[in-house]
Amino acid sequence: MKKLFSVMMAAALAASIAAAPAFAETVTIGVYEPASGDNGAGGKQETLGMQYAHSIQPTVEIDGTEYDVELDIVDNESNNDKAVSAASKLVSDGSSVILGSYGSGVSIAGSQTFADGGVPAIGVTCTNPQVTLGNTHYFRICFLDPFQGTVLANFAKDNFDASKAYVLTKQGDDYSAGLGHYFTEAFKALGGEVVAETFPEGNSDFTSYLTSAKNAGADVVMAPTSTEAAALIIEQAAAQGIEVPLVAGDTWDSNVILKAAEGKDVQIYVTTFYQEGGNPEFDEGMKEFINSDSTNTANNGGDDTVAAVTAMGYDAYFTALEAMKAAGSTDPAAINEALWDLTYDGVCGHIEFDENGDAARDSAFIKVANTETGAWEFVGEQGIQ
Repeated sequence: MKKLFSVMMAAALAASIAAAPAFAETVTIGVYEPASGDNGAGGKQETLGMQYAHSIQPTVEIDGTEYDVELDIVDNESNNDKAVSAASKLVSDGSSVILGSYGSGVSIAGSQTFADGGVPAIGVTCTNPQVTLGNTHYFRICFLDPFQGTVLANFAKDNFDASKAYVLTKQGDDYSAGLGHYFTEAFKALGGEVVAETFPEGNSDFTSYLTSAKNAGADVVMAPTSTEAAALIIEQAAAQGIEVPLVAGDTWDSNVILKAAEGKDVQIYVTTFYQEGGNPEFDEGMKEFINSDSTNTANNGGDDTVAAVTAMGYDAYFTALEAMKAAGSTDPAAINEALWDLTYDGVCGHIEFDENGDAARDSAFIKVANTETGAWEFVGEQGIQ
């Protein structure tokens, strides 16, 4: 009887093992974004787009095998020095491809680590040309600062009849210095005059800079800064009665800016990648995702405004999945090779890469902050001649 019982138990165990599903294969996408520091607010919003995309499609079929996708999220702290260790962790964790970063400086800082580890990276909103220049492993799905700076210069000239611009940038910030430079060159080429100043790391008092802009008789103030600095600039500009428009690039496209501007007598215009309402299905799903969890809401700045960087993060995730499918492999080298010929239509538009790994984009959305409603209003879509 004991022998029969043992045989029956063994048979049952064998049957249960046979019936149990095989362990799923896993592929890792590294998320290289700031969750703290000057650019933490933007980094969290960009990451939210990736997390929402992952919630919609948490698996991918590669060469006939279904893989669970794991997001390995690492905080680069908005710091060029600490960014290297964040990049190293993603490589050592076995990422097949890496997404990020919000902030060109940290993207440039982590680039060599990705190259040495043989892992391709897809930049989401890092707009400085240096990110992809001279390498074959860094791609990006956004427009570049030479384009964005020119769009802003043309907009200032055409819409405000501006002949003098005050340009304020942050010392040591690749994004800020780069976009300020390209705006300056384009504005001068249009016959305009530029007064330029820089502010140091950790500065919180912009009163003297804004006074300089007023005394110089500037028709427009251009300040490509982090959202943290931008909020202070807006508050202090309102306090000083600055009446000329404040214009900036994609970093100002944030509900942090809207909240800083709400109820104040200021004009704020930004260039960006996406306008809420551009894809209602995406917007509805994104808002539900933001509101479904208190952490998501907090990471989005406390409300359900859909930022362009969030939409871009969403597109970046699916671009990575398409690259894996095209490669037919989770091998980083194969994915790197597949990216060169990849095309994908996302919520922010068509994505394909040129010989530098840069997105072929030729237009930008321009928004204005409605200081009464606390929302962005669409002004237009603009390219350059």
